[in-house]
Amino acid sequence: MLEQAELEQRLNACIGIVVGPLRSWDPVNMPMIRHWCDAMGDLNPLYTDPEFATQGPYGEIIAPPSMIQAWTMTGYTRRLAPGSKGLPEGADNHFDLLTDGGYLSVVAVNCDQHYLQPLKLGDQIYQTTQLESVSEKKQTALGEGYFTSELFTYYNQHDEKVVDMHWRLLRFKP
Repeated sequence: MLEQAELEQRLNACIGIVVGPLRSWDPVNMPMIRHWCDAMGDLNPLYTDPEFATQGPYGEIIAPPSMIQAWTMTGYTRRLAPGSKGLPEGADNHFDLLTDGGYLSVVAVNCDQHYLQPLKLGDQIYQTTQLESVSEKKQTALGEGYFTSELFTYYNQHDEKVVDMHWRLLRFKP
């Protein structure tokens, strides 16, 4: 287990390191959109009805903005799609550092997404991630831990930014 001072020093060294790109395995497509909408109970015809969507503001089907993470998730196997890159050589993974420090439990605190443009059928999505901040050690009702804030930036195949997502977690010892 890492000593407190070493843990905090190594965590702070992770701030600002850009990880990625993490590319999608598949382009934005109707089957995934349809499954997402069915699972979420989202009946918006802009996502599933081509005839309706052509009359809408985008002139075609778009993906639900809230499904942005689904395009680049690695899944259980953690396999990366071709062209993806993980951490830079020699860089620590802050998530692994917190685990090694004994902060094994995690709870999502909040997630803010800023949608810049819609995802259209055929778009190839990729993301980059960077740790923005790590709090001082805090005593919470759940236990002692650290709040981490990450920025996920999503792009399309034209390198146009489509979504910014700020993700905050609490890693703690219950």
